[in-house]
Amino acid sequence: MSTSLQRRFRAWIAAPAYPWATGGVLTVGAVTELIVIPGSVTTTVGVLVSAASLMWRRSFPPVAVLTVAAGLLGFAGDVNLYLSIMASGLVGCYSLGRHRVLHPAMTVAGGALGALCVNLVHINTWSRMELPVPALWQKGSLSLFAESFLLTVVIFGAVMMGDAVRSREETRTERHLAQAQLIAMERQQAAEAERAAIARELHDIVSHSVSMIAVQAESATYTTPGLTPEGREGFQQIAATARSSMAELRRLLGVLRTSQADTALTAPQPTLGHLAELVEQHRAVGGVAELKVTGERVALPAAWELSAYRITQEALTNARKHAPGARTVVELDYGADRLLTLRIRDDGPAPGARPDMGSDTGTGAGHGLTGMRERAALVGGRLSAGAGPDGGFLVEAELPWGTG
Repeated sequence: MSTSLQRRFRAWIAAPAYPWATGGVLTVGAVTELIVIPGSVTTTVGVLVSAASLMWRRSFPPVAVLTVAAGLLGFAGDVNLYLSIMASGLVGCYSLGRHRVLHPAMTVAGGALGALCVNLVHINTWSRMELPVPALWQKGSLSLFAESFLLTVVIFGAVMMGDAVRSREETRTERHLAQAQLIAMERQQAAEAERAAIARELHDIVSHSVSMIAVQAESATYTTPGLTPEGREGFQQIAATARSSMAELRRLLGVLRTSQADTALTAPQPTLGHLAELVEQHRAVGGVAELKVTGERVALPAAWELSAYRITQEALTNARKHAPGARTVVELDYGADRLLTLRIRDDGPAPGARPDMGSDTGTGAGHGLTGMRERAALVGGRLSAGAGPDGGFLVEAELPWGTG
């Protein structure tokens, strides 16, 4: 059976109408069988109750006890074994094991006792029909109980099958829950790591500005003509405060720094002016990319420039990884409403066909989207990622810079 057919079959079985449909079909079959082969009142009641009660086996699993008991009663009332009793009895035993109404050992023991009672009733019936029935103490009398032995084996098999299915589904549910918890933990760790990386990069930006304040304040005490002692003291306090802030920033960076990141802060932080170089690097490793810039170039605050650059860098990396050879277009729009819009789209496969891309694109555990969202949230923007209107994959970020 193919995977597609298996999924459809499981969906059909899991549907709310399934027990009602199967119970109804068995009831109709039981009525038809009783019309063709009439039985005693006991048999008729047992056959109909055993089949009809299956319609409630999912909403009220203990009703399966009635199903099996009525089936055994119907069989005891007649030496003929109706097919509807066989079917409903098997489904009832399976339901008892599947929903674990009782412990499987108790269920099988109860079924075996019921089968023995049915067998004894049949032995008594055979005696009244003047059939050759050996006494219990005579040789060969054990063969009279082959019926109860066979019924017990069938009950045992049906109950164990239901219990095995229940155990397998519980194991599958626990495994899926554990995987979901692991993925959530990995994404949380990725988000924390990305925030730490952002903090390290912003350290360079802020420390540069603070160091310029300190230098300019120190210089002002010597270059400003006619500076009063109070003014000189004020400039020196500004310089001292800036140096103190620098020391605090270094201590904060020491908390965030890792062995891999120790050398990552030596290069200057990139800006939107480096996007052309980034696109060229993408082409140099075999990618096909195009950069489109609309609107008037505006010098944005460093955090905005860095966030937009990193989002583009991560999107191009994802395109190379998940859609090699696809054409990628990077669009940068300096909106008149002081909104920087960034779009990176490719014509590669649909998001569902890309592994390890995170929750927006499948079931993988990728963290690239998590980092991009952190970058956008840093400057008060938003980011969406998923299937593009013309296919492929689209990453779109809106970064309002008017309030920066």
